[in-house]
Amino acid sequence: MEFRRATLACILGFVAALGAIAPAQAQLFETKAAQAFMIDAETGTILFSKNPNQPIPPASLAKLMTMELVFNAIEAGRYSLDDKFVVSENAWRTGGAVSGGSTMFAELNSEIRLEDLIQGVVVQSANDGCIIIAEGMAGSEENFAALMTERARELGLTQSVFRNSTGLPAEGQMVTVRELVKLALHIFREYPDFYRYYSQPDFTWNKITQRNRNPLLAMNIGADGMKTGYTEESGYAIVGSVARDDRRLFVALSGMTSERERAEEARKILDWGMRAFEKSELFAEGETVGEAQVYGGAKSGVALKANGPISIFVPITNRDRLTARIVYEGPVIAPVEEGTQIGSLRVFIGETLSQETPLYAAESVDTGALHQRALDAVGELLVGWLR
Repeated sequence: MEFRRATLACILGFVAALGAIAPAQAQLFETKAAQAFMIDAETGTILFSKNPNQPIPPASLAKLMTMELVFNAIEAGRYSLDDKFVVSENAWRTGGAVSGGSTMFAELNSEIRLEDLIQGVVVQSANDGCIIIAEGMAGSEENFAALMTERARELGLTQSVFRNSTGLPAEGQMVTVRELVKLALHIFREYPDFYRYYSQPDFTWNKITQRNRNPLLAMNIGADGMKTGYTEESGYAIVGSVARDDRRLFVALSGMTSERERAEEARKILDWGMRAFEKSELFAEGETVGEAQVYGGAKSGVALKANGPISIFVPITNRDRLTARIVYEGPVIAPVEEGTQIGSLRVFIGETLSQETPLYAAESVDTGALHQRALDAVGELLVGWLR
């Protein structure tokens, strides 16, 4: 708590209309990646951000969304791991051995269990596996891609657009590293029984054994996921996760020039994320974070608190870079009911928005007497002129 009081500059204010915080590069670490985004899984702290909202072709990283649809369908009881899907000629030609791309070597007209297809896609990055699943679940890959985009919106991924299940180049198919990290974290949290496939070292199908394409798994750094990708347009990319010392980090990087550079940059940023930050409790559970101005109320302000403690990972060597502000649309109009969401606490490391936590009314504020409302009206009129 002493750390918070000494270094956290908490600026209480209100804005008539909230705008998006402009993305800024963290100055604590340098990476060769053109786009990068890394978070702490427990607190949601953004540890690094570089061009996180820039649209990029997903390449094989699109298969994360393909698998999310599969996992969700199994969890909902629509499919089971033992269901079988037929290998069509389209899947065989577009994604099979004859295509020259990543494949699980599925044989034309054969039937494959869904669990084997999942392992083919996750471990071997099999394009044929993706198409077989897409056609089996939605009738066509086009239909399945539409479901992928629809599901992305349900998960709050507002920029991601999918045109196929594989990530093969297609006009208009785009993702961002921020949304890839959000998707990866969602898969980890919602599908623990399926997430384990991402750390599987190899998979054998059609008598051909292929090792997992994720280079992080062999580095002995606690990595257990998730996916690599490559396109000529955006270079080499990766979504990775590391669990170590009771912490878990997720990172997405894109725009690297080689497989070697991708592996090295991913290792370096994850290792830095584990070593360069320590956890600090900014506010205890139930503690008042600040106050919002109330218009026409029995009180001039309402205390704000979060639904639980607010903790963040802060730079060990740059603690003075931590600042925060309470942001809300205001003034808040009385009456105010306890528990109503009023705004949020935005915490910054340098210029990077590192964490945003919803804030709620810690008390109820009734409508004030006539003379109080009149005074507030005059005050708001004067402030309005200043605005």
